[in-house]
Amino acid sequence: MTWELRAAGPADVDALLVFWRIAAEPTDRNDTREAVARLVAHDPDAVVLAEDGDQLVGCVVAGWDGWRCHLYRLAVHPDRRREGIGAALLAAAEERFVALGGRRADAMVLDDNHLAHPAWKAAGYAPQEQWSRWVKPLPGESSTKPE
Repeated sequence: MTWELRAAGPADVDALLVFWRIAAEPTDRNDTREAVARLVAHDPDAVVLAEDGDQLVGCVVAGWDGWRCHLYRLAVHPDRRREGIGAALLAAAEERFVALGGRRADAMVLDDNHLAHPAWKAAGYAPQEQWSRWVKPLPGESSTKPE
């Protein structure tokens, strides 16, 4: 293992935006620097990074709202997949959740992201068929499409 995990900070926002374009699931999201900076400022431990030296090789957003544990944006650089980085990121997120009192984690995974499905299943996650996600963009949202 040549990479290390750490929480993101304000200086990581721009690198995260670039990284997600390279490594994250394909979406029509329109992330902004301001939105990611708000996330990092609101809950600095929620964004877990995997770094190899000064190179970002993976990340996950491990959001805790005081009741539920939510996982978003698990991504590993395409050149670094199958090295255990994703598993280590998920383990760190789950440890955070347990320490905060969480009892169950859920993950936002696109239905058509077939590359990610085996990784989530290997980590013990499964689709919850009885639920659908309902979204509504709020005023001031920069994107007209729901994420």
